[in-house]
Amino acid sequence: MAGNTSADEVRIVIRSDGPERTLALGEALAALLRPGDVIGLAGPLGSGKTCLVKGLARGMRVPPDEPVVSPTFVLAREHAGVLPLCHIDAYRLAASEELASLGFEERREQGAVVVIEWADRFVGLLPPETIWIELDHGDAPDARRITVRWGDEKRAAALAASIGAVAGRE
Repeated sequence: MAGNTSADEVRIVIRSDGPERTLALGEALAALLRPGDVIGLAGPLGSGKTCLVKGLARGMRVPPDEPVVSPTFVLAREHAGVLPLCHIDAYRLAASEELASLGFEERREQGAVVVIEWADRFVGLLPPETIWIELDHGDAPDARRITVRWGDEKRAAALAASIGAVAGRE
């Protein structure tokens, strides 16, 4: 699993049978986010990272006419919702300085929720309270195994309850 592990983290494993379940997870998570939260996404190409961000945006009430697409070539996109959403794609970045130069820490300090795809490449740069989400392909074309690790026990339990999953200690 990506990111640093801690004995205090709660682990939630979700089986998604398709994009709608992944979107629903993003929506449920959005309801629990606070200004300055950082979400680190990890997983292979096509595993649903951007789909999860679309669910976050929907849950954060980003206007539906504002497209949420992977920022692979522009590196970062900002969306206005109930909280600002900063979506960063670190796939093409070679060094931690490049990620830092995108201003993710400043955006976080200004109250944005920062979501970083391919965050496992820059674990040391992210804050210890990062919410880690790893997406993996399942055994069917649309199936995914999604693992959430969150150090905030109360919010993790609320997320698990809202999506019908079980939360346990890492």
